[in-house]
Amino acid sequence: MSSSLDFWFDYTCPYAYLGSTQIRAFAARLGRELVYQPILLGGIFKANEQPQKLFESRSPARLAYDAKDMQRWAKIRGVPLVMPPGHPLRSVEALRATLVTKMDPAVIDGFYRAYWVDGREISSREVIAEVVTRAGHDAAKVLAAIETQEIKDDLRARTERGIALGIFGVPTIIVDGELYWGQDRFQQIEGTRLGGTPPASASVKELEVFWDFSSPFAYLGASQVEALARRTGAKVKWTPILLGGLFKSLGAPEVPLSTFPVSKQMWIAKDLERWAKYWGVPYRFPARFPTLSLKALRLYLALPDSHKARYRENVFRVNWFEDKDITDEAVLAECVGDPEVARAAAAKTGSDEVKAELRAQTQRAAELGVFGVPTFMVDGELYWGQDRLELVEDALRS
Repeated sequence: MSSSLDFWFDYTCPYAYLGSTQIRAFAARLGRELVYQPILLGGIFKANEQPQKLFESRSPARLAYDAKDMQRWAKIRGVPLVMPPGHPLRSVEALRATLVTKMDPAVIDGFYRAYWVDGREISSREVIAEVVTRAGHDAAKVLAAIETQEIKDDLRARTERGIALGIFGVPTIIVDGELYWGQDRFQQIEGTRLGGTPPASASVKELEVFWDFSSPFAYLGASQVEALARRTGAKVKWTPILLGGLFKSLGAPEVPLSTFPVSKQMWIAKDLERWAKYWGVPYRFPARFPTLSLKALRLYLALPDSHKARYRENVFRVNWFEDKDITDEAVLAECVGDPEVARAAAAKTGSDEVKAELRAQTQRAAELGVFGVPTFMVDGELYWGQDRLELVEDALRS
């Protein structure tokens, strides 16, 4: 295996910017040679038949969440981030200048700062000249070189290589032949764990978890909630919702995964396996997907509170590891663990009260801005994804 760590990037992605601020220290911790790999993100999107402006295909709830998510990560990383007017701006000339200057880190940092801090047009000759001059390069030579066919072909070839490797977005990190997408995968690659002791403050925060048995990421996230609560002293509120009903109310596809490019679907499958290994939980993708969870969710709501935690953990496990059918009443009864309690709860699952409760919780989630699971809420703020537990823990400790 190569001893390098390849960082594939374009300047137009805020998460690539955030990743760039950490990547040199990260490569050093791993003892790897950092290799910068500039590519044209528009070319990646075109090859994968994705919109050139991804935000135009996202719901208002998702857009609002993304804006907060960027700022939360910027705070965690300790860097400024300002969305430039007119984003996304053209980056091809800046990428070519990066190639001309042999991927000089000072040039890369300069272009990222110009775009994500100063909000400037990095395709302009004036900005390019400023960035490369500040990094110690001859601006006139760089500006002349970016127009040569050699440099144009180099950027095109790198982009095509990225496509062939299965890259569908940036930042992408490739280490030991493994592809990781996102600046939020450092922890996963490095194998470090979240940790710490409960805060000394007497105040206890509530952590509300929106979940459905149908999501593998909800399964993985749910497996870490109790440990997170112990570390932070949080009080957990478990709120089941019907994910299919949520998607329908938002006008989203019933199975979003099916709408993704094949390269992204393959990465997600690998990412699930990596997270399961990272969290130390058993996982196997089930033969029945998408999972029909309505019956299992109604039974959960019909159970006494004293039986809900065990049942929830068991249903998640039998669906996402043992590959059992959670529409089977016998399977669900086994998950309850007490035949009498299971029968009494099963008799209530068709009641108007239970049906109304699940509908109400799903509707409330939509009104709060939830658009997927798992979603965690702390102090009225939403955090989507089991890969945002670092941000959740920071919020619980703040």
